Amino acid sequence: MSTTPGSTEATAGASPPAAPEEPRKLGLALMVIAAATLLIMLDASIVNVALPTIQASLGFSTENLEWVVTAYSVAFGGLLLLGGRTGDLFGRRRMFMVGIAVFTLASFAGGFAMNQPWLIAARAVQGVGAAIAAPTALALIATTFPEGAPRNKAMGVYAIVSSGGAVLGFILGGVLTDIATWRSVLFVVVPIGILVLLAAPKVLPESGHRAGKLDLPGAITATAGMALLVYGLIEASATSWSDARTWVSLVAAVVLLVAFLVIESKVAAPLLPLRVLAGHNRSAAYAITLTIGVGLFGVTFFLTLFLQKILGFGAIEAGLAFLPIAVAIGFMASTMGRLAAKIGIRIGVITGPLVAGIGALLLWLTTSAEGNYGWVVGPMILLGCGIGIAIVPLTLTAITSVQPMEAGIASALVSASQQVGGAIGLAVLGTVAITTTRDRIGGDLSPAHVADATVAGYQNAFLVAGCVLVAAFVLGLVAVKGKPKAKAPAAGATS
Repeated sequence: MSTTPGSTEATAGASPPAAPEEPRKLGLALMVIAAATLLIMLDASIVNVALPTIQASLGFSTENLEWVVTAYSVAFGGLLLLGGRTGDLFGRRRMFMVGIAVFTLASFAGGFAMNQPWLIAARAVQGVGAAIAAPTALALIATTFPEGAPRNKAMGVYAIVSSGGAVLGFILGGVLTDIATWRSVLFVVVPIGILVLLAAPKVLPESGHRAGKLDLPGAITATAGMALLVYGLIEASATSWSDARTWVSLVAAVVLLVAFLVIESKVAAPLLPLRVLAGHNRSAAYAITLTIGVGLFGVTFFLTLFLQKILGFGAIEAGLAFLPIAVAIGFMASTMGRLAAKIGIRIGVITGPLVAGIGALLLWLTTSAEGNYGWVVGPMILLGCGIGIAIVPLTLTAITSVQPMEAGIASALVSASQQVGGAIGLAVLGTVAITTTRDRIGGDLSPAHVADATVAGYQNAFLVAGCVLVAAFVLGLVAVKGKPKAKAPAAGATS
């Protein structure tokens, strides 16, 4: 089937051939991009393990404590589309550095927080910086590395740090909290951020400015809609789906996001050109990325609770217990980065969610109040392998077949899919776990019965996560057509 010139499916690799870069310079560029991505992903989870210590230090109530995490998530999720577009319009390296600078300064300020509003504000500003830096980092891979093996290998490294970074955050957060202070989980990113800022101008190319104005109506509706969507889902997990703040936020989010799509279909220079969503495989990749986010974020959250509340692990032990997932993700993502050009993306897109789903379903079967870590480590490895298999081909599908001036917004959609998927996972799986535990407890408050009821809640959460991941496998099987290779055809080719 011949594609039209305006189709993004047809403009795969439409950027003009870049001048060959020295391998050493490409390696340094990848180190800078990977370091920045790792900082952002670490910060999504590194604070979680330190929350009890933060609560005791600054006197947080249980209700307000959630804002230490929520402030970051809402700002990050809400501003992703805008952050991706700023890179397209104002220069990707420039906006990448702006994002990292904001993120680093906010981390430094947050480490000195003396009260609750100070820390929450710092976390929100961190989210703003992350929303600018994350999509521009991914877009820089698409525009810096030549198609084929160099880009596929770079994407493998990106997949390792983006998927494994959140898991490593649990590990590093536990270690730092136990051996130092909760403030160290914020300070630790500062020297790395400074090194990234010093190195970026030397090793990253600048994409230059693009003529055009920022779509302010689209930016306002998209940012507000995404922020309310993430906030509403977080509220659902923290309170209930019937809570007024939950449903008002979600209804308002739907209204704003529908308004955003209407605006984008009418304005001359949209924030999100709808043709970015038109590619069949690309739209499927975004949907599968979202469902994987549901499974990964939900499973790791409840695994953390299981390890600490049921198995009695301390912060360091619980963090180190996630090493099998991180190693499995890293190994399989690196492998898929090398193989993508040979086997195409369809195999990974299909098999990855299936393997991860089997891992989650095995967690459903192996977790118990009388269990031990040895029973769950195998399923954890399977979960990590599945995520690692899928993430490289999914990301390649999402970003390598768009027009060069739209790489930032396509990258932002990848990050937004992961972020929204994680929020949905925590909300839905949290409801499942809480409802199950409450129903099982009944009137029996004996410690053994409460432990059994709590584990039953975790088990059902793992069951639902496994089913969601298997659904992602079915979606890939049905929706990802043909056998597209990781190296996309030139503009004007047929597909």
